[in-house]
Amino acid sequence: MSTPQISVQLYSVYPQLEADLDGTLGKIAAMGFTNVEAFDFVRRVPALKASFEKYGLACPTAHAILVEEDVATPDGLLTVPPPAEVFAAAKELGVGVVIDPYVAPAKWQTIEDVQRSASRLNERAAEAAQYGLSVGYHNHDHEFTAVIDGRPAYEAFVDLLDPAVLLEVDLYWATAGGQDLVELLGRLGDRVVAVHTKDGPMRPGISAAQLPDDQCPAGQGDVPLVAALAAGTAVKYAVVEFDKYAGDIFEGIQASYSFLDATLNG
Repeated sequence: MSTPQISVQLYSVYPQLEADLDGTLGKIAAMGFTNVEAFDFVRRVPALKASFEKYGLACPTAHAILVEEDVATPDGLLTVPPPAEVFAAAKELGVGVVIDPYVAPAKWQTIEDVQRSASRLNERAAEAAQYGLSVGYHNHDHEFTAVIDGRPAYEAFVDLLDPAVLLEVDLYWATAGGQDLVELLGRLGDRVVAVHTKDGPMRPGISAAQLPDDQCPAGQGDVPLVAALAAGTAVKYAVVEFDKYAGDIFEGIQASYSFLDATLNG
């Protein structure tokens, strides 16, 4: 078991990136981060690459829509470039794993839907391999709350994936979806390449369909992050992420980094 490296999903600072990409990445690097997880990267490869090199940042994982050809995410932020463009851009940025972050809740209601999504992601994995890349999938809560044949749709999905397809478990959303994180990570084993170490109060009804406003820095909420990190024996990256944050986002990210550094390296 190796110690996961700490990263941060750049979705957390997307307004700041739009306003000042280089300055925002400079702030991220100054906190101690050496890894980031890119978001909406295809349209700004040169700018990202220049800043990554300037600040000594690596981008081992990145998010891009791979399963759907057209998707309306709750935030409306993601476009869907052709897979070849995604993989070429990822390779240029030094990405190793391109992770699909969202298949809509309506696509998890039947086994046929799940089979279609798994088949599409398997196809993308074969395409990515031609670029020396892997692909993965990142969950929200709805993959777990949808039930097919008496078990979460997510479990059926994983069973249908090619072993080459990796998983990024969002620990906050899996908890909101009713999962015991230690048991989940135990079942998924070495397929889990990364986890999102998101945190916040847990209560009935939390869903990505209506993003909560009270997410908090890692270690300050109800998500059992310490136990989950200990259970994820093959996890390479522990990724800080906020969907929403009521305070200063850079302070929230810094607090999360400090918690993860103490937990993983203290």
